[in-house]
Amino acid sequence: MTKLVHSMIRVLNEAVSVQFYYDTFGLEVVDRLDFESFTLIYLALPTSTFELELTVNKSRDTPYDLGDGYGHLAVVVDDLEEVHAIAAKANSIPGDIVDFCPGGERVARFFFIKNPDGYQIEVIEKAGRFA
Repeated sequence: MTKLVHSMIRVLNEAVSVQFYYDTFGLEVVDRLDFESFTLIYLALPTSTFELELTVNKSRDTPYDLGDGYGHLAVVVDDLEEVHAIAAKANSIPGDIVDFCPGGERVARFFFIKNPDGYQIEVIEKAGRFA
Protein backbone atom coordinates (compact mmCIF):
# COMPACT_ATOMS: atom_id res chain seq x y z
CA MET A 1 0.00 0.00 0.00
CA THR A 2 1.19 3.53 -0.81
CA LYS A 3 0.18 6.58 1.18
CA LEU A 4 0.97 10.24 0.48
CA VAL A 5 2.34 11.74 3.69
CA HIS A 6 3.72 15.21 2.98
CA SER A 7 4.89 17.79 0.52
CA MET A 8 7.87 20.04 1.29
CA ILE A 9 8.61 23.66 0.44
CA ARG A 10 11.54 25.83 1.47
CA VAL A 11 10.73 29.03 3.36
CA LEU A 12 12.82 31.92 4.66
CA ASN A 13 10.98 32.87 7.83
CA GLU A 14 9.51 30.16 10.02
CA ALA A 15 7.29 32.42 12.12
CA VAL A 16 5.81 34.29 9.16
CA SER A 17 5.13 31.09 7.22
CA VAL A 18 3.61 29.21 10.17
CA GLN A 19 1.36 32.18 10.92
CA PHE A 20 0.26 32.42 7.26
CA TYR A 21 -0.78 28.76 7.08
CA TYR A 22 -2.53 28.92 10.44
CA ASP A 23 -4.39 32.17 9.75
CA THR A 24 -5.40 31.27 6.19
CA PHE A 25 -6.05 27.51 6.34
CA GLY A 26 -6.03 26.50 10.01
CA LEU A 27 -2.91 24.33 9.64
CA GLU A 28 -1.21 23.70 12.97
CA VAL A 29 2.34 22.68 13.82
CA VAL A 30 2.33 18.95 14.56
CA ASP A 31 6.09 18.47 14.74
CA ARG A 32 9.27 20.52 14.58
CA LEU A 33 12.74 19.07 14.11
CA ASP A 34 15.65 21.44 14.69
CA PHE A 35 19.08 20.58 13.28
CA GLU A 36 22.33 22.53 13.11
CA SER A 37 21.85 23.93 9.61
CA PHE A 38 18.10 23.57 9.01
CA THR A 39 14.72 23.16 10.69
CA LEU A 40 11.77 21.07 9.53
CA ILE A 41 8.28 22.16 10.56
CA TYR A 42 5.33 19.86 9.86
CA LEU A 43 1.89 21.43 9.52
CA ALA A 44 -1.45 19.62 9.27
CA LEU A 45 -5.16 19.91 9.85
CA PRO A 46 -6.71 18.00 12.74
CA THR A 47 -8.88 16.22 10.14
CA SER A 48 -6.02 15.02 7.89
CA THR A 49 -2.89 12.90 8.07
CA PHE A 50 -1.29 14.69 5.09
CA GLU A 51 1.32 17.24 6.17
CA LEU A 52 3.00 20.27 4.68
CA GLU A 53 6.69 20.28 5.55
CA LEU A 54 8.36 23.68 5.75
CA THR A 55 12.15 23.58 5.48
CA VAL A 56 14.09 26.54 6.85
CA ASN A 57 17.76 26.56 5.85
CA LYS A 58 19.38 28.63 8.59
CA SER A 59 22.15 30.11 6.42
CA ARG A 60 19.68 31.33 3.77
CA ASP A 61 18.86 35.04 3.74
CA THR A 62 17.67 35.59 0.16
CA PRO A 63 14.38 34.47 -1.39
CA TYR A 64 14.33 31.16 -3.22
CA ASP A 65 14.10 31.14 -7.00
CA LEU A 66 10.92 29.16 -7.61
CA GLY A 67 11.96 28.59 -11.22
CA ASP A 68 9.60 27.64 -13.99
CA GLY A 69 8.92 24.06 -12.90
CA TYR A 70 6.90 24.60 -9.74
CA GLY A 71 3.13 24.58 -10.23
CA HIS A 72 1.09 24.95 -7.08
CA LEU A 73 -0.27 23.34 -3.96
CA ALA A 74 -4.06 22.92 -3.86
CA VAL A 75 -6.46 22.81 -0.93
CA VAL A 76 -10.20 22.16 -0.87
CA VAL A 77 -12.43 24.23 1.42
CA ASP A 78 -16.11 24.08 2.34
CA ASP A 79 -16.75 27.82 2.07
CA LEU A 80 -14.70 29.51 -0.65
CA GLU A 81 -15.99 33.02 0.08
CA GLU A 82 -15.22 32.68 3.80
CA VAL A 83 -11.62 31.56 3.17
CA HIS A 84 -11.21 34.33 0.59
CA ALA A 85 -12.37 36.88 3.20
CA ILE A 86 -10.11 35.37 5.88
CA ALA A 87 -7.13 35.55 3.53
CA ALA A 88 -7.91 39.16 2.64
CA LYS A 89 -8.29 40.09 6.32
CA ALA A 90 -4.87 38.51 7.01
CA ASN A 91 -3.37 40.72 4.27
CA SER A 92 -2.54 37.67 2.17
CA ILE A 93 -3.89 39.26 -1.05
CA PRO A 94 -6.02 36.48 -2.55
CA GLY A 95 -6.76 36.59 -6.27
CA ASP A 96 -10.26 36.87 -7.68
CA ILE A 97 -12.64 33.93 -7.36
CA VAL A 98 -12.86 32.13 -10.70
CA ASP A 99 -15.93 30.20 -11.79
CA PHE A 100 -14.26 27.79 -14.23
CA CYS A 101 -16.95 26.68 -16.69
CA PRO A 102 -15.41 25.66 -20.02
CA GLY A 103 -18.16 24.58 -22.41
CA GLY A 104 -20.75 25.94 -19.98
CA GLU A 105 -20.32 23.24 -17.32
CA ARG A 106 -18.68 24.10 -14.01
CA VAL A 107 -15.46 22.24 -13.39
CA ALA A 108 -14.45 24.20 -10.29
CA ARG A 109 -14.64 27.47 -8.35
CA PHE A 110 -11.31 28.63 -7.00
CA PHE A 111 -8.87 31.42 -6.33
CA PHE A 112 -5.10 31.55 -6.03
CA ILE A 113 -3.07 33.03 -3.22
CA LYS A 114 0.69 33.31 -2.71
CA ASN A 115 2.34 32.31 0.54
CA PRO A 116 4.99 34.66 2.03
CA ASP A 117 7.69 33.02 -0.12
CA GLY A 118 5.76 33.35 -3.39
CA TYR A 119 4.50 29.78 -3.74
CA GLN A 120 1.09 29.61 -5.42
CA ILE A 121 -1.76 27.90 -3.56
CA GLU A 122 -5.02 27.09 -5.32
CA VAL A 123 -8.01 27.25 -3.01
CA ILE A 124 -10.85 25.16 -4.45
CA GLU A 125 -14.49 25.05 -3.38
CA LYS A 126 -15.58 21.60 -2.21
CA ALA A 127 -17.79 20.24 -5.02
CA GLY A 128 -17.78 17.81 -7.93
CA ARG A 129 -14.50 15.95 -8.27
CA PHE A 130 -13.17 17.99 -5.33
CA ALA A 131 -15.87 16.86 -2.89
